[in-house]
Amino acid sequence: METDRTRPGQEYAHHRTRKPRRLRATLLALTAAGGLLLTACGAGGGSDSNTSNATDRTGFPAPAPAVTSGGDDGSEQDGEQTGTPDDKIAPPPDYLSTFALDVDTASYGYARRALAEGRRPDPSTIRPEEFVNSFRQDYDRPDGNGFTVTVDGARTDKSDWSLVRVGLATRTADSATERPPAALTFVIDVSGSMSETGRLDLAKKSLDEMTDRLHDDDSVALVTFSDEAETVLPMTRLGGHRGQVHDAVDELETQSATNLGAGVETGYATATEGLRKGATNRVVLISDGLANTGDTNADSILDRIAHERRDHGITLFGVGVGSDYGDALMEKLADKGDGHTAYVANDADAHKIFVDQLPQNIDLTARDAKAQVAFDPETVAQFRLIGYEDRKVADDDFRNDKVDGGEIGPGHTVTALYAVRTRPGADGHLATASVRWLDPDTRAPHEESGQLETDALHDSLNSAPATFQVTAVAAYFADTLRSTELPGNPGLGELASRAHTLAKETEDKDVRQLAEAIDEARRTD
Repeated sequence: METDRTRPGQEYAHHRTRKPRRLRATLLALTAAGGLLLTACGAGGGSDSNTSNATDRTGFPAPAPAVTSGGDDGSEQDGEQTGTPDDKIAPPPDYLSTFALDVDTASYGYARRALAEGRRPDPSTIRPEEFVNSFRQDYDRPDGNGFTVTVDGARTDKSDWSLVRVGLATRTADSATERPPAALTFVIDVSGSMSETGRLDLAKKSLDEMTDRLHDDDSVALVTFSDEAETVLPMTRLGGHRGQVHDAVDELETQSATNLGAGVETGYATATEGLRKGATNRVVLISDGLANTGDTNADSILDRIAHERRDHGITLFGVGVGSDYGDALMEKLADKGDGHTAYVANDADAHKIFVDQLPQNIDLTARDAKAQVAFDPETVAQFRLIGYEDRKVADDDFRNDKVDGGEIGPGHTVTALYAVRTRPGADGHLATASVRWLDPDTRAPHEESGQLETDALHDSLNSAPATFQVTAVAAYFADTLRSTELPGNPGLGELASRAHTLAKETEDKDVRQLAEAIDEARRTD
C-alpha cells in the first residue's frame, strides 16, 4: 500500500494497487449497473460529452457507483482517510466523497481584508471552498429548479496528479420583478465592538439602500442585540412604510456587550410571529461574531430555535463585518442554520451582497443539497477533496433526506475541487459526480449526475479554460495561506503571475482583486 506523509488536516484517500480478481469483477459490475440506472431527469446537464443526467425513479441506489471497502472489523471507512505504512492494520478506504453543498464566501472576504491591512489571516479561518466559490463560473444552467452537473479536470506539473472540478449550477436568478415576496428579519449587532468604522455604520448604510430596492410586497423586521435583544420593528410590509423602516435603521446605536445567542433567538421568534405563507422567510444576522455574554455556543443557540428552523423552514444568512471577526461562530451558525455566510469589508462589498445578490439570498431552488463523487478504482490511486472539512457527510447518508445538506438559491454555482493522483498509464472512466436535493416546495427528492473520463483531462492547467485556471489559483492561494502543500502548488510568485494574466484575459474585477490579494500575501512573507 502506498502512502504519502501529510501534515495534520491534509488527508488523502489511499487505495491498493493490487486487488483480488473477485473485487475487480465486482467493481466493474457495480459500475456497469450504475450506468444502466442513468436516465434523463429534469433539465439538461453541461454541454461537454462528460456531463450527463440521472434520476432515481425506482428508489434504487443511483448514479454514483457506490463502491465501499470495509475494514477487517467490518466497519466502513471514509474515502478521505490518512493512510498508514502497514497494509495489514490499515483497512482499505472506499472511493466515495460526500459533502453538503456550500456557497459561503466569508473566509475569502475576511482574508482579503486582513491582507489589505498588512497581516496574514489565521490559518484556521482559511476555508478553500469559500475561496473557490467566490468567483463566477460559466457552467450550463437548468431551466427549472435543481442543478446541472459539469465535471472537468487538468493535469498539474506534479507527476500523475490532476485537479478535478465538479461544477453545480442552478437556474438563472429571476428578474427583480418575478421573484416571490420576502419576509426578512434583520438581526443586528449593536454591541460596543460594532462602533468601529466599517461595522454598524456600514450595516446601516446597506440596510437603507436595500430597503429602497425591495418590493412593496416584501416585509422587513428589525431586531437588535447587545447585552439583551429587542425587536425594534415588527414584521412590516414595505409598501407605504419605507420611511418607518429608514427611521428604525437611523436610530440604531451601539451599546455594550454581545449577547449573540439572545439576538438569534429573538430574531427567530420575530420571524415566526411575522411568518408569511408563500414568501421566503429568512433571518439575516449582521455581526462581527464576537459574542462575549450569554450563550456563545452555536449548537445550543441553534437547539433553542430548532422548531422554527424545521417546521417553518426559516433559513439563516450571516453577514460578517469588522477587522476583528468571530469567523468560527458565524460560519457554524450559518452552516447548521440551513444558510450561508458572506463578509462585508467596504461599500462595494455591501452593495454586492445586499443589492446585486439579493435575489439569490432570498429565493430557494434546492433544500438539503448534497454531492457525492465516486472515483473509479481502476484509474484513481489517491484523491483529496480540497476544503469542505466542515461540510462532510457520511457516504451512507447521501440519499438519507433527513440529513441536512445545503440550501441553494437561483443564480448560484457551487464548485468542488479535488486533487487526484491517477494510476500510471490509467485510461478510461475517472469519476462520477452526483448531486441530490429536495424540491423547496414539495420536498420531493431529485438527482443529477455527470462523469469524467481520463482522456477529457486537459494536458496542463495553462491549457484549461480561464474559469478553471481561476479556480485552481484560488485553491492554491488558500492552500498556501494555511500551509497544507497541495500537489502542484507553484508558490505565490507563480500564482501572482497567473492571476494577473487571467485578470487581463477575463477583464474580471474579482480576478484582479485576487491577483492583488496574492501580491499582498507575498509582501507579508
